[in-house]
Amino acid sequence: MTASREADRTEPRVPEAPPLIGALLEGLPEPAWLVDGESMTVSAINRAALRLLGLKPERALGQLPAQLCGSLEDEAFWQGASRDPFARIRSDTVLTHSDGQPRWVSRAISPIHTPDGGHHWLVLLHDQTRRRRAEAERETLLAELRATLESTADGILVVDLAGRVRSFNRRFAKLWGLPGGLQHEPGDAGLWLSLQRVMRDGEQYRQRIEALLDAPLMRSSDMLRLADGRVLEQVSLPQMSRGEPIGRVFSFRDLSEKLAAHQRIEELGRSDVLTGAPNRRALADRIVQQMSAEAAGEAPVFALLHLDLDRFKQINDTLGHSYGDRVLREVVERLRGAVGPNDTLARLGGDEFALLIDGAQMFEAEAAARRVQQQLAEPFSFDTLSFTVTASCGIALYPSDGKKPDELMASAERAMHWVKESGRAGFRFHVPRKEVDLLSRMRLDHAMRQALAEGRFRLYYQPQVELGSDRVIGAEALIRWRDPLRGDISPAEFIPLAEESGFVVSIGEWVLREAIDQAAHWLSRGLRMPVAVNVSALQFQQAHFVDSVAAALHEAALPASMLELELTEGVLLGDADEGLKRMQALAALGVTLSIDDFGTGYSSLGYLKRFPIQRLKIDRSFVKGLPSDASDCGIANAIVQMGRALGLQVIAEGVETEAQRDFLAQAGCHEFQGYLYSPALRPEDFEQRVRPRRHVVDAAVSGWLGLASLG
Repeated sequence: MTASREADRTEPRVPEAPPLIGALLEGLPEPAWLVDGESMTVSAINRAALRLLGLKPERALGQLPAQLCGSLEDEAFWQGASRDPFARIRSDTVLTHSDGQPRWVSRAISPIHTPDGGHHWLVLLHDQTRRRRAEAERETLLAELRATLESTADGILVVDLAGRVRSFNRRFAKLWGLPGGLQHEPGDAGLWLSLQRVMRDGEQYRQRIEALLDAPLMRSSDMLRLADGRVLEQVSLPQMSRGEPIGRVFSFRDLSEKLAAHQRIEELGRSDVLTGAPNRRALADRIVQQMSAEAAGEAPVFALLHLDLDRFKQINDTLGHSYGDRVLREVVERLRGAVGPNDTLARLGGDEFALLIDGAQMFEAEAAARRVQQQLAEPFSFDTLSFTVTASCGIALYPSDGKKPDELMASAERAMHWVKESGRAGFRFHVPRKEVDLLSRMRLDHAMRQALAEGRFRLYYQPQVELGSDRVIGAEALIRWRDPLRGDISPAEFIPLAEESGFVVSIGEWVLREAIDQAAHWLSRGLRMPVAVNVSALQFQQAHFVDSVAAALHEAALPASMLELELTEGVLLGDADEGLKRMQALAALGVTLSIDDFGTGYSSLGYLKRFPIQRLKIDRSFVKGLPSDASDCGIANAIVQMGRALGLQVIAEGVETEAQRDFLAQAGCHEFQGYLYSPALRPEDFEQRVRPRRHVVDAAVSGWLGLASLG
């Protein structure tokens, strides 16, 4: 074979990239290759790009760049680049792996000019395949889930962005009473006219639909009242495809029966479950009703009496809570004898009551207070026991002591506290002189601040127990205060004052750090015990709250999963967007979030779906009457079922009897806490109480101990 023929068979020479550029190319973390400006072929390629393409170097070097990334856009670019050495491009495209499967990438092509006059193009790629596939799978799963949930009992209507009907199901036609079931064809705009005709206010409904169609990304939930008296819930969601709205999906549900049941629940929610008397909410509504007479041209006068039973805690501690409940029911029966047919008796909670005396001025109010004392003067006799119950009574008059319900109730309560500090078992009118009103509060506020500075607060811990196994799975931190002069002071007495003055933020920060340090101490001793801490609405709203939680966890080296923050429903009533951001930040730390005393406030169920909440706590007021009280049973069971439906853990507090525990277990409640298992304990007593029942060893702390029992 001649030398000339040997030369003919030699492969074309691949231009080599400058060594420095080649080294830099290999150092890039993203796939990249270099295109020579003269030959318009690939002169260098890094290993990341070879992996992305599934090629070996010899299969890539010397190739035309459009063969590696061969979209029409790339072919057009390289044709123009041969004439424009400064051409550049940045966009998304698709390339093909050697296995034949597509790879979605973000591609950027930039010119590079070397000092020697040479020029190249640097092709940088970012692999978007995994993200694109995950998005596609997520959209598919969401579509399947939505179809499963909405195609059962709900009526479904699908329209395009212009409001033209695309499809609907038979349930929709039945709910709206469309003649013949499927009278309208897809695209028929006359269907909207049919809906407007059966509405109580068709014109208002037309305006609402137009507003939704003008905002393709809006989500809405509306209550529709039909001319026949039925009430439908309309939920409207945007229909999306590849991240863009393409229409709107309406789902309709008949809520007529549920609203009737809800009205019944509302009525139950306005009465005290133990005594049957109106509760605080019903009392507030009654006060508003009385005050509204003034707007009608009348001049209403009435008195509000705030009663607190004296030393009632001794009855519970000595005779037990069952006897305490009997006393409260008997007190209500006696107080009914002290009010007239137009008056209102309410139980505010615990051992506190209120009497709204219609048309009463000072003399009538004093007479009512004396009737209360007479009614309570007779001894209480249960079984073989006889004892006396007295009450401290504060009186506020409308309108001199308050022109709003909260102001009037606060005035009566302040007068009651003055009676408490003056010896109990009497009554007193509210005195609108600040030096008198604030004297006791100033003393308590000062003592409270001194207590924090001098370390007189203590944390006790109540076990939280898993239903079914009796395994202790956590501990709620509860604050205790023993004053050298006053003795034990209930949190119900000083926490409201702390919230009003803002000092609850300082107390809350101390509780948070103390509880975290205790959990870390237990963990260092091999006891892995999550702690739950109550957070006030004011503390939660502090700008630095999330940072303070993170700092406390970091300083104590405690895993965030071992901290639970119990938020009151009042947290949900503030700035929803700001609250959501803070909850999401806490959830990102790994902290568990729960709603405390659920059912006693006014939180929207929509918040439970929107916020990253993991637990619901059934308030003790709904547990007391279990299992004999039908109202308590219905409410507790409803909360449990709702929590389970939302994927939330449900824990009940105040469980004192085996019957209560058994009912909650059968209802599906997950956990409980209360005197049935244990009261709140000092840390050392808690550890002694819990250790014999636990066999948990944290490997990071205990090392070689393995799974040995921690008894």
